[in-house]
Amino acid sequence: MALTTYAELKTSVGDWLNRSDLTTAIPDFISLAEAQIERLLRTRQMIKRSTASISDEYNAFPTDFLEAKSFKLDTNPVTAMTFQTVDAMDKLTNTTYTSSGKPLYFTVVGTQIRVLPIPDTTYTGELVYYAQLSKLSTTNTTNWLLTQAPDVYLYGALMQAAPYLQDDARINVWSQLYQSGIEQLTVADDRGSSSGGTLLTRARTLG
Repeated sequence: MALTTYAELKTSVGDWLNRSDLTTAIPDFISLAEAQIERLLRTRQMIKRSTASISDEYNAFPTDFLEAKSFKLDTNPVTAMTFQTVDAMDKLTNTTYTSSGKPLYFTVVGTQIRVLPIPDTTYTGELVYYAQLSKLSTTNTTNWLLTQAPDVYLYGALMQAAPYLQDDARINVWSQLYQSGIEQLTVADDRGSSSGGTLLTRARTLG
């Protein structure tokens, strides 16, 4: 059967499990799979750009934020800020940047982005970041991942179903197929991003 919508995915999960009594549980399997996918996957389809006024030390980041890729200020010339750990930011605050100025560094603290030095005026910041998946539901019936990699969704949901069904023998099967799908999607993304040039090692800005 086709595997292009949320309804079709739920039906397919039930078919692969050969069960017709999991109507209420299958959406949970899919949601758990989405949570795991977000912890593992970083592809260009997940990249978004957001602009905001930066006038305070702490600033809220987008609600769908997963991980920062770059953060810059719209100055002349553009100021590309450097990521620092929280501890490094504290040290810089106490030793180097004791007064306000143009922000040069940033870090993530909880649900906020902290900049340093503390802004001496209002700047326009541009955050490029990896965003959460647009979660599947009865009203949001598809997304880019289901369209491009339905196997990742299917095997991810089946892997989550195995502990629920106490089917330990299938966990490794679903896990291997799921991991293979993630790896193939990552390789395809690297190839697409390189546009025929030399591939560069992926570097994560934030842990």
